[in-house]
Amino acid sequence: MNYYSAKELVASFRTVRQNTIQIAEEIPEQQYGYQAGPETRTVEKLLTHIALSFSFWHQINAVERRTTLEGFDFPGLMAKLGAEEAESRTKAEVIDLLKRNGETWAQFLEGASEEFLAESVQMPAGATPPAKSRFEILLSVKEHEMHHRGQLMLIERMIAIVPHLTRQMQERMAQAAKASS
Repeated sequence: MNYYSAKELVASFRTVRQNTIQIAEEIPEQQYGYQAGPETRTVEKLLTHIALSFSFWHQINAVERRTTLEGFDFPGLMAKLGAEEAESRTKAEVIDLLKRNGETWAQFLEGASEEFLAESVQMPAGATPPAKSRFEILLSVKEHEMHHRGQLMLIERMIAIVPHLTRQMQERMAQAAKASS
């Protein structure tokens, strides 16, 4: 039994993606080349990475509907995704990619049954744990994006932008203080 159905999974993913898109929209295009440090992705590449990263799990769960990752061509898919990520994109193209790929993933999640979410997928030999539920795998797409969104929010602060989630929290706190006085 899952306590988090496909309905909640897709709603939470869409919320996370909308927050990522808002960050992408708020960062000026001239800052898309900003790199926080050596050997880190630029803003453009980080956003592109977020937009493309669902592809890995989409291939496994939606396209091939694998129950085992034994024999899966990890190097081939990673090379393909690496080449796609390396393409240069404008701010508008990155935002469009975030929107389109986000909706592709969300539509897939909407069709996931509780039985599908509960299925076990065998990980490659030597992996820990040796198997995961599809739910864990599908949830990891959102978790991965949230990890990178934290990086983006730090970058926003580094380029003198107060992240929208911080601004919203500050507004709620100000309203609560006003209501209690």
